[in-house]
Amino acid sequence: MNSRSHGPRLTAKGVEFRLWAPNAERVDVVLDRAYPMQQDKDGWFRAEVEGVVAGARYRFRIDGDNEVPDPASAFQPEDITGPSEVVDHASYTWRSAEWRGRPWEETVVLEAHVGTFTPQGSYRAIIDKLDDLVATGITALELMPLADFPGKRNWGYDGVLWYAPDSVYGRPEDLKALIDAAHERGLMVFLDVVYNHFGPEGNHIGQYAPTFFSDSHTPWGNAINYDVEQVRAFAIDNAVYWLREYRFDGLRLDAVHAIPDQGEIPMLYELSREVGKLAAETGRHLHLVLENDDNIAAQLDPTIDPHRGQYRAQWNDDYHHAWHVALTGETQGYYSDYAKRPLQHIARSLGSGFVYQGEPSEHRGGTPRGEPSGELPPLAFINFLQNHDQIGNRALGDRLESLATPEAVEAALAITLLAPTVPMLFMGEEWGSQAPFPFFCDFHGDLAEAVRQGRRKEFAGAYEKYGDDVPDPLDQSTFTSAVLNWGERDTGAGAKRLALVRRLLAVRRETLVPRLRGTKFGDASATEQGLLTADWRLGDGTTLRLAANLSGQQLNAEAPIGTKVWGDDWDGIIPPWAVSWRLEES
Repeated sequence: MNSRSHGPRLTAKGVEFRLWAPNAERVDVVLDRAYPMQQDKDGWFRAEVEGVVAGARYRFRIDGDNEVPDPASAFQPEDITGPSEVVDHASYTWRSAEWRGRPWEETVVLEAHVGTFTPQGSYRAIIDKLDDLVATGITALELMPLADFPGKRNWGYDGVLWYAPDSVYGRPEDLKALIDAAHERGLMVFLDVVYNHFGPEGNHIGQYAPTFFSDSHTPWGNAINYDVEQVRAFAIDNAVYWLREYRFDGLRLDAVHAIPDQGEIPMLYELSREVGKLAAETGRHLHLVLENDDNIAAQLDPTIDPHRGQYRAQWNDDYHHAWHVALTGETQGYYSDYAKRPLQHIARSLGSGFVYQGEPSEHRGGTPRGEPSGELPPLAFINFLQNHDQIGNRALGDRLESLATPEAVEAALAITLLAPTVPMLFMGEEWGSQAPFPFFCDFHGDLAEAVRQGRRKEFAGAYEKYGDDVPDPLDQSTFTSAVLNWGERDTGAGAKRLALVRRLLAVRRETLVPRLRGTKFGDASATEQGLLTADWRLGDGTTLRLAANLSGQQLNAEAPIGTKVWGDDWDGIIPPWAVSWRLEES
């Protein structure tokens, strides 16, 4: 049986179909023939059709003419333009039924795109790589969005059917098998979800429910109108659906700063509370994470379990941007806000979370950005040196590994993976992969050409500099170039980098994780010459101390105090790119 409030519901006699279509005068569900649906006063249409079972395919016919997929379709075996399929989620037998997740302080994230993570590009193929992730020290696999998108390849942020995992990667039971296998190995699985917009192709909701959208605008079109009760319920039910039916351990909500119409009680607040109810009901650790360019500290609290309106953590773009400027010297676009003092910005992020905590952002026209964050626990921040955006939103999709020296990248990793924030790696980063991750999609016709020309306009300078080397986002080869080569991790520089990351994460697991709960920010500073120092008060009362030389020159520095956790000792002179971690007892 199916307890969803959106989408088809299996009943004792067949299937009940439902669609919210307040502007439609008539709706039929089309199976072997058209079955008329009954309308109630709230704009819902319903019809129970006897004898229908899981696997049946259907469409909705609006006002006797336009046939559309179910916006809450559980699966689209023929892509977004095909019929929707009834799925019986209760039919899957979970082998890891007793899994309850892991506490937040144990989290080490690896972000991955299903289609390029393996040569096969499928849910099932990832299962063969899970043991590698566990051996590396990863505790959470985060999948980029799966909501059904048009075509055979996409980053996932153009999804239009939020409840349907895209068929190009496999069937729903294949996705469940992946999550099941991960849980058997002690791995959490998170999902990236997009509640700020729909993709540009295949969204029919506005035709029969125009109030689903508002007059506000996002970078991707009209905003979703969460002032409307039914619209709000559609998103919140979707979040609970992924966590309940697929047993994901958490969600990362994309670009919530681009959700302008949240209602009198913010939709994000209500979503968090509903997920908290599910966690309390099931006894599971469920984790919600934000991407929020506005740096709103008040939305974050990693200590409350289950959720009661707030979120565990935020992707800390400030941390990435400061490091990127320091390691590459690039200062274009949003990097301009970090150009003058990148090392000091790194120190501020390590010492209090955000870099921008209310200061004006020149890149944003002098608008103040952010809130004070130093009173938050460090676990409220997910820190990273690379992610899909920061690689893919470059003209060539080139990784940090091809822009900075190995010594500099390894120093940055030694800081990022042992700091008492939550670390995240992008797939392949653990062995220093240089496989690009350029933007790719599979649109056709005018939309494809519009995307192609939009990229040319955005990266006009790069096209002038690199010419035909700039990948065409519509070309199959652009997608293929992003597929990881797992053989690189076993030899040469790949094996050396992987060994480093495994040692760092082993130190984190054995020495730091048992002390992380209750950790507080301390002091952090950086000199113009490159000497970085920082400390944190850990939950057991000990002090974690960092000293690092973020330059290619040796520096004069006092030896750090405490028991060595990582790095070499020195006597008055710290070598280039050296990183030292120490624990001082209270």
